[in-house]
Amino acid sequence: MTVKKDDINEIVAVISMAAEDKRLLGEFLIDLLTPAERREIAARWQIIKQLDRGIPQRKIAENLGVSVATVSRGAREMLDPKGGFHKVLARFDARKARNI
Repeated sequence: MTVKKDDINEIVAVISMAAEDKRLLGEFLIDLLTPAERREIAARWQIIKQLDRGIPQRKIAENLGVSVATVSRGAREMLDPKGGFHKVLARFDARKARNI
């Protein structure tokens, strides 16, 4: 399957639009993704949060019931301090801090 950059840009636009309404976004993601894909995405997000907290990769794999290779992929992406994971984590942490 070949996915074009325009296809990625379109799904980003659709998700951005749907994100204006959290319930709509949730419904869209449920329709778009299989249960396994939703679980995988949720696990990847938990991996990134635990890596950000400094939890060792083997412990994260044990905590989440995923392979060390899966955690290592997230760890490689976290090596880029200007990457998307760090940017989103900063916004997520700031938003979380405001709600406490």
